[in-house]
Amino acid sequence: MGRRFRLYPTRAQERSLTGWGHATRALWNVALAQRVHVYEQRGRTLRAVEQCKYLTAARADPDLAWLAELPAQAGQQVLRHLDRAYDNFFNPQHPAVFPTFKKRGHRLAVPLPGQAVEVRKLNRHWAEVRLPKIGWVRFRLSRALGGAIRNVTVSRDGVGWHISFGVATGIKPATPNGKPGCGVDFGVASSAYVSTENTPRIKPAGLAGRERDRLLCLRQRMGRQITYAKKFSGGRYSNRLRRTITALAKLKAREANRRADFTHKLTTDLAKNHGFVGIEDLRVTNMTASAKGSWEQQGRNVRQKTGLNRSVLDNCPGERRRQLEYKCWLYGSELRPVPPFHTSQTCGNPACGRVDPASRQGGGRSFACVHCGHEDDADHNASVEIEARARRTGGSVTNSTRRRHTVPSPAPWRRRMREAQPVTHG
Repeated sequence: MGRRFRLYPTRAQERSLTGWGHATRALWNVALAQRVHVYEQRGRTLRAVEQCKYLTAARADPDLAWLAELPAQAGQQVLRHLDRAYDNFFNPQHPAVFPTFKKRGHRLAVPLPGQAVEVRKLNRHWAEVRLPKIGWVRFRLSRALGGAIRNVTVSRDGVGWHISFGVATGIKPATPNGKPGCGVDFGVASSAYVSTENTPRIKPAGLAGRERDRLLCLRQRMGRQITYAKKFSGGRYSNRLRRTITALAKLKAREANRRADFTHKLTTDLAKNHGFVGIEDLRVTNMTASAKGSWEQQGRNVRQKTGLNRSVLDNCPGERRRQLEYKCWLYGSELRPVPPFHTSQTCGNPACGRVDPASRQGGGRSFACVHCGHEDDADHNASVEIEARARRTGGSVTNSTRRRHTVPSPAPWRRRMREAQPVTHG
């Protein structure tokens, strides 16, 4: 399980953590570039065990002082994470794509193993953690750790620094709670409509009116400052531009935190109070694909499709599914994804169940069956149909969100893994 806390480093500690964050990003890029080069030249894939030897030699190089300042455990964790990214890519059941390079604006994060840190409690609300090379750092103890620490990640967002602990709690799957099930329709107009409820659950706006105005103002100011920097400063960012970027990041982080708060409350309530939760097995990547088209054949309604994509991603259906998967396991319920085809065009009346696009004239918020006359809110009708499918099928068998539908042969991968010859350059 994960435990995330707000971290309060001193100025000197913050400078060290910032340098470590950029060092881990650069190490990821170098290690990935080395793997790609070796595969193109030698036809085999490096792994973390072999790259750790090169890392040890590189840390002794005086020209790579930035790499020596990074704790050795953090560098090894970066290489292990790259191993996991490769494994996820080669797993046909996982939606991950090939690992990509991280640009400088990427989120700063420093991974560490659990053996490299030590935690001690100061009082009821505060504790501190000992990090390699910088010593003890205070963090807000908002909840108990609840287990043995396996790994640690120190990260920074627009709000500030945070520390995440991966702990082994020893929790076993809960027994079935025996409560009635439900179906949930995740949408845009209605963030979530539960089949057993009469009103939808609406996600509050991420930013208030004045906050949205300030966000627009900051974006315009940043655009003007970037244009000035490119024209008169050779692209070098000024201190004012950096302050604008920091203020913009704080607003976006505030919006993300409010979105995450609603998502966690929604998924916890669904998993706790229902025996099973039926959802649509959506392909979010395909749903939010761009409509720009190609150079020869331009897309249509590009701006409208862009706004729809933003609304879909703002409701984060993929993150809701991820949270339901482990929360249902904790609270004794079951997640049942069902095929999403024609759920909005199927009559929710058990005596009818006919599929007809004419029942959704104009794609409005109301559903009126042209066969039996059943009338209902369109999203609630879809949630009732989702619940009915979850009861009949017990959940879909395949995961339709995966991007590769063919299973690659593992034999070439195993042959490359068995090779242990050192890489020679020259």
